[in-house]
Amino acid sequence: MANLKELRNRITSVSSTMQITSAMKMVSAAKLKRAQDAIIQMRPYAQKLSHLMSNVNASFDDSENPYAIERPLNKVLVIPITSNRGLCGGFNSSVIKRTLAMASAFDKEGVEVEVYALGKKGREMLAKTLNVVNSDVDAVATVTFDSAKTIAEAVMSKYSEGSYDRVVLVYNQFKNAAVQLLQEETMLPIASPESEQSNGDYIFDPSKAQLLNELIPSSIKSQMFKALLDSQASEQGARMTAMHKATDNATDLRDGLKLKYNKARQAAITNEILEIVGGAEALNG
Repeated sequence: MANLKELRNRITSVSSTMQITSAMKMVSAAKLKRAQDAIIQMRPYAQKLSHLMSNVNASFDDSENPYAIERPLNKVLVIPITSNRGLCGGFNSSVIKRTLAMASAFDKEGVEVEVYALGKKGREMLAKTLNVVNSDVDAVATVTFDSAKTIAEAVMSKYSEGSYDRVVLVYNQFKNAAVQLLQEETMLPIASPESEQSNGDYIFDPSKAQLLNELIPSSIKSQMFKALLDSQASEQGARMTAMHKATDNATDLRDGLKLKYNKARQAAITNEILEIVGGAEALNG
């Protein structure tokens, strides 16, 4: 009977876990819908603005645009975007592994790497091996343009001062609930256009100075905001998928335990019947 009690306890435990994972799946599904709508609305604007600024950048000299200056690599800032919580499959580990691999590659070239960790999980893991100079957990807990703007402005200021020679974002881009695409994206300096149908011949209205002071920084802030929104939607999609799999696995485990319990219970009842019959026969004999 001790074996039956152990099986009952395991069935109860697995059933409780299944209820939790099922609830987490539903919560993530609800959050995913909002996050997915936000990134789908933001992505075309950010991509178009980034493409426009990349082309317009050809009209500026390096001395005019401090965000496009390409310097020899001595120090690089990596900004990995992870979550504050786990239970989301390989969402966090993929970003952390890519950041570590990038830091190792730069280290072999003699380039110093510093980390601005967005998200608690990335901060905790990367601080063990890399130089985490700054972190922000609130920016990923509640994604707003104001938080993205604050981060982007701090990074832009450091870059324009020459503290860093390159700034790289590492995050998961949202494709769908089951698929997240790991991205390694240069935030600064502003990339030059790749296929140049554009020759940089523009008439500026307002002036170049106003364009530089307003539109180009806006493009960089939008890039940061888009990365945070992408990461937010990817996190909820990854967690929903992970909890769906966990619920399915718990269901299979519970069903297997119930079958084993029923077999053990039937065996125990059969043994009791045999003992009673044997005892009765002994009394009659």
